[in-house]
Amino acid sequence: MEARILRLDLAGQPVEWINWQATVCLYARDLVSWSLGGVVRQARGGISRYTGTRTVIDIPAIVACHGGWLGRERYVPPLTNPALFARDNYQCLYCGNYFAPQFLSRDHVHPRSRGGRDRWENVVAACKRCNSHKGDKLLKDISMDLLALPYRPNTAEYLALINSKRLRGDQAEYLRPQFNHLQHI
Repeated sequence: MEARILRLDLAGQPVEWINWQATVCLYARDLVSWSLGGVVRQARGGISRYTGTRTVIDIPAIVACHGGWLGRERYVPPLTNPALFARDNYQCLYCGNYFAPQFLSRDHVHPRSRGGRDRWENVVAACKRCNSHKGDKLLKDISMDLLALPYRPNTAEYLALINSKRLRGDQAEYLRPQFNHLQHI
């Protein structure tokens, strides 16, 4: 599995995951301002006909570049089942049991049929049994409780969630202080 490089803005805020080829392009366009972490890969270019030397770029785990996302303070990470299940640590937030992703489903705490919205603050990971049992009922109407409150992950948390299987130690160490909620990564 190929490592991904964490791209930051100039202020050090996480922006996205990029591959090594995109990182080489950033270096070639002189957009990398600073970098951190160990070397993920070494990219070798062609041999200069003037100097006879080969271009070699050590690609670090983390790069900070000019540019970023505009309106980041309003950025809402995309809600996907893999990110949701990772946020809830692959645990059904009703029965408390842990499941493989294929045995989990997205449950709307306030059901969509009753005006609930499909957003981070209203969804939890639920095993299919609990989700079926709850159906379109409100928690106050049945004998079910949530084990934790749903929340929207910030950008650092979201980037860790979607890359948790390939997250390097130096990248996790950089992102962790920016987490508001996640403790298990």
